[in-house]
Amino acid sequence: MPLSPAEADALCALDAVDLAARIRRRELSAREVVAAHLDRIERANPAINAIVTLDPEGATRAAARADEQAASGAELGPLHGLPIAFKDTHLTRGMRTTHGSPLFADHVPDEDELLVQRIESAGAIRIGKTNVPEFAAGSHTFNTVFGATRNPYDTTRSAGGSSGGAAAALAARLTPIADGSDMGGSLRNPASFCNVVGLRPTPGRVPALPSGDVWETLAVAGPMGRTVADTALLLSVMAGPDPRSPLSLEVPDPASYRTSLTRDLTGLRVAYAPDLGGRVPVDPEVRAVVDRQAAVFEDLGCRVVEDCPDLDAAEHAFRTLRAHAFHQGFGPLLDAHPGALKPSLVWNIEEGLKLTGAELALARGELTRLHLAAVAFFERYDVLIAPVSQVAPFAVESEYPDVIDGQPQHTYLDWMRSAYFLSALGAPALSVPAGFTPAGLPVGLQIVGPPRAERLVLEVGAAHEAATGHGRHAPTLP
Repeated sequence: MPLSPAEADALCALDAVDLAARIRRRELSAREVVAAHLDRIERANPAINAIVTLDPEGATRAAARADEQAASGAELGPLHGLPIAFKDTHLTRGMRTTHGSPLFADHVPDEDELLVQRIESAGAIRIGKTNVPEFAAGSHTFNTVFGATRNPYDTTRSAGGSSGGAAAALAARLTPIADGSDMGGSLRNPASFCNVVGLRPTPGRVPALPSGDVWETLAVAGPMGRTVADTALLLSVMAGPDPRSPLSLEVPDPASYRTSLTRDLTGLRVAYAPDLGGRVPVDPEVRAVVDRQAAVFEDLGCRVVEDCPDLDAAEHAFRTLRAHAFHQGFGPLLDAHPGALKPSLVWNIEEGLKLTGAELALARGELTRLHLAAVAFFERYDVLIAPVSQVAPFAVESEYPDVIDGQPQHTYLDWMRSAYFLSALGAPALSVPAGFTPAGLPVGLQIVGPPRAERLVLEVGAAHEAATGHGRHAPTLP
């Protein structure tokens, strides 16, 4: 018997960890779970445009196979029966992958990306794809193929980007888990805007394959969820080395991410950088929310000191290496299809075209010094906390905010400095819900730890989550 809308919504509101456990105990079937999410998508997705490709028939068939597997007594993966819609820049064999570009509007890959393989091998069920900005360029999700993704907490506002469709789908309870990627904040900013959790792992923790540059360290893939434990659950199947990725990191026991994240934070050394040492403007309403988080950590027994690592070289290093990567990756498309790419993407590609070998060498040296400075900084502190984004979700019609606290923002990158300055450190960064502005717009807190310390930032994030409960405040949608 089909679930009523109220019953479907109650099921979709369950945390991924709880949902997976109920499926494994056979208290719920994969068919029930998938049907409930498809029903929720039908009712709520039109208001936010988070999921842009949907395969209900394929998902229903996959759910039936999952239930048959469970009935046979076979060993089940940790994500068994959980529906997921993959980011539309991640290759999915047999399912349209557009990259948010009209040039790829009908593109159907013949291979799965590695993270797709790993997630589906763990038992997740593919239901579709989530919206992205064109070629994931920028932290606001809009494109000429599908239009803009709207924020579930206020549909006149941006959901962030480039993993904006993923974050909005999570917040709206359309999916229980989501994959994302992050170069300059593409995973953290939408998590902040949509009141969900997102982890930018240490480079190499989640190999990104196939890749045009296996030595890339700025762009990483990572997990998203509505809770820290759900995010850790997804990390447990995404993480691990691959011989094709020379920078990929060994994970002695990936399942350890699925164990309890409870940690006593008494004595934890916390550095607080509300404006990254005066380097970035922050909207006063956002600053007020983030300032309150220092007291949360003090109440948890932490020693909180206002301090920030030396980030002076981050601007040049990040922008130079990003421009180089964009020219390397998208320059041939610009040459072949002049006029087919959005202006901000063209600008970033052309910035890469101007670069000299000396400028690239300088940026590589700066990135090295930033990383070493971070290692030294985290000898004095256990974690760094800072705002994820310098602004609350802005108008969906705008490409980016042009002013922050009276300071002009001249390009589509300027307003993302609070995220991309920290990308340059090569350290894990977790975005967790921190509260809301007076207008009810979500604000995220960034918890950064030493390189390779994903477990630490997850534990600290879980303690903050338990102390505040901000992520439990769901948006109101049909």
